[in-house]
Amino acid sequence: MNMTSTRAGSGSATDDDSSTDPPIDPATELNRAKTLVRDTVASADADGVVINMSGGLDSTVTAAVAVEALGSERVYGLILPRNKLGARHARDAEALAEALGIDHDTVHLQPLFMGFGNVVPDRFDFHDDPALAGNAVARLRMTMAYLAANATNRLVPGTTNRSERLLGYHTKHGDGAADMLPIGHLYKTEVRAVADALDVPEFVVEKPPTAGFFAGQRDADELGADYDTIDRILRLGVDEGLDPETVASRVDVGSETVTGLLDRHRATAHKRSPPSMPAGPGAD
Repeated sequence: MNMTSTRAGSGSATDDDSSTDPPIDPATELNRAKTLVRDTVASADADGVVINMSGGLDSTVTAAVAVEALGSERVYGLILPRNKLGARHARDAEALAEALGIDHDTVHLQPLFMGFGNVVPDRFDFHDDPALAGNAVARLRMTMAYLAANATNRLVPGTTNRSERLLGYHTKHGDGAADMLPIGHLYKTEVRAVADALDVPEFVVEKPPTAGFFAGQRDADELGADYDTIDRILRLGVDEGLDPETVASRVDVGSETVTGLLDRHRATAHKRSPPSMPAGPGAD
């Protein structure tokens, strides 16, 4: 697998509102991501990066960006499945790590997860709530990543994209915790274009996006639309500030879909902001 190509992807700008092509130049965005990784690692005087790899699009692109920025010897991959569903994706992640030429380890989190669940107070219904359990796993994964980073003087790039950030569709202090976000400025559809520039295998790009909280879970089911639609709504409703009715008309979707996504954006602002503190001496 060649993941160093910089051929042009499908991200040409267009004036046609019905187009789903991301209005970016993939080579330019790839260079921006690489520069961020290189400069952040250099400014911290770190020896490299640790990346949680799931076998999905975002973590694969992030790992490939890091390899191009730093070289494979300075990138370490952690593959952290929790159950049989995760084990299938873990095999993909292992193959991708091998193709990138990076050191990597696979750690099965089920024993750690069960031990954690055994001490959670019964009042929280931990084992009966997929969201509680899934968020706990995301935080356990990031704990493992920072343990590796601390042990090897490395930093942890996050794998969250702009679509997920704007919707708060990530776990606070889990996959939302990181030292840098190389693809955090890219909508999901734009990440696909950068993946094309990197020659990421087609099976990775075509995987249905999922948080992997439970069998059959899909982002589109939880968010109410696929990312082609979501990204167009966010560009119009967030970036351009258009009202929901205009956005719905431009994207040709129901107003309830637009309203639901923009409401989610507003309700999750806390996930995109540093912790609040009183103003006064010592406040930044």
